[in-house]
Amino acid sequence: MLPSADADLLAETMVAFANADGGVICIGVDEAGKPVGPTLSEDVESALVQALARCRPPVVTEWEQMETPDGVVIALKIARSPELHALADGRVLIRAGSENRPLGGEAIRHLAATKSSGDFEAEPVSGATLVDFDQGLLDEYLRLRAERSGRPVGDLQEHLVNIGAMTEDGTPTVAGLLLFGKNPQVFLPQSGVVFVKFLGTEARGRDGLAGYGRRVELQGPLARLVERAWNLVTEEMRVEAVVTGLRREERPEYPPFAVREALVNALCHRDYRLRGRRVEIRMYEDRLEVISPGGLPGYITLDNIVEEHFSRNPRLVSGLFHWGYIEELGLGIDRMIEEMLENGHPAPVFEAKPYSFTVRLFNTIERIPSIKKWPTNMNERQMKALAYLEKEGRITNREYRALCPDVNPETLRLDLVDLVDKGLLLKIGDKKGTYYILK
Repeated sequence: MLPSADADLLAETMVAFANADGGVICIGVDEAGKPVGPTLSEDVESALVQALARCRPPVVTEWEQMETPDGVVIALKIARSPELHALADGRVLIRAGSENRPLGGEAIRHLAATKSSGDFEAEPVSGATLVDFDQGLLDEYLRLRAERSGRPVGDLQEHLVNIGAMTEDGTPTVAGLLLFGKNPQVFLPQSGVVFVKFLGTEARGRDGLAGYGRRVELQGPLARLVERAWNLVTEEMRVEAVVTGLRREERPEYPPFAVREALVNALCHRDYRLRGRRVEIRMYEDRLEVISPGGLPGYITLDNIVEEHFSRNPRLVSGLFHWGYIEELGLGIDRMIEEMLENGHPAPVFEAKPYSFTVRLFNTIERIPSIKKWPTNMNERQMKALAYLEKEGRITNREYRALCPDVNPETLRLDLVDLVDKGLLLKIGDKKGTYYILK
């Protein structure tokens, strides 16, 4: 939302959107979305020309002028770009929430590597036709999307083109087949899932025997793969009966949300260009591993995975969101960590390699599961601190640094200050004698 056509701010926002998942810039409205007065298209056009001159390379935009009772609003639609965009002064920006955030050197290199791979999910699939779409799946998707958005979809083929499920000439895209295909694996064999349950804690057997007790290969469109993978994992999960007071409660081996989030993330964020590997689910005696082909997307690293968000396949993410498998965009990782800690488990372990990303959930119970529901607007470090406090009763700056040895001490100090400001911790003592307890 921009109240006026400011060329500098317009250029920054255009670059940030193009480097992320795209977006719409509304000119002539305030932060609440209300028109602020007369907006002249000549002024916007002049500012846009100046803004484009500040972008390297120029950002492609679509222009739409809308008449409202309160005045004219001009919308600039920015698509996600397969190129890396910067400003004339060299800054590379990314859209994060409502901010245009500058990136540093390592993050820029990560983003450039992803951009160079192109927009694979939007590519047409040779040999596929509209006959390869499942009408039942389309009807289900349209119904769920209408329920979520509060309005029905108009012309179906036009909608499929708009969401990137097919091209203008009617050819299904990679995203279209993965979301709506009768059998996507005919065209994209790498899009299936392999589930293996191992007998012990290693991926090998005893005395030369088979190392697994069950192996299942799953096929189908993404929504069905999520359902089938979830059902398979829950079948194999142990369930413990816990008695609290007079109530008997069944507690699964792993928190359901954490498992579902790991499965959904693997399927919608994997790199589908890698044709030789499928998503793997490995269940061991002590842990569950979900392995997604392809490294971390864009500028995402293990250090910023909780705070930042970037979709390698935004069309797939949007589709699964409307299906209801993604509850709120960009908030899954921190809640996965929170669910594991609240249920007494260690925090998930994330492993990033150039061509794979692994989530490990351990079934170990380290402490009595928390009955407290912590706020969700915390980072992974703060969640570790609260888990430590629940176990030990107090924490010092030195102990927090030991928990997060690779983080700047000032960042950790500010983490603790933030928890005090949130009303979660009490600060006791002063200077070197300072420690924190749960409030």
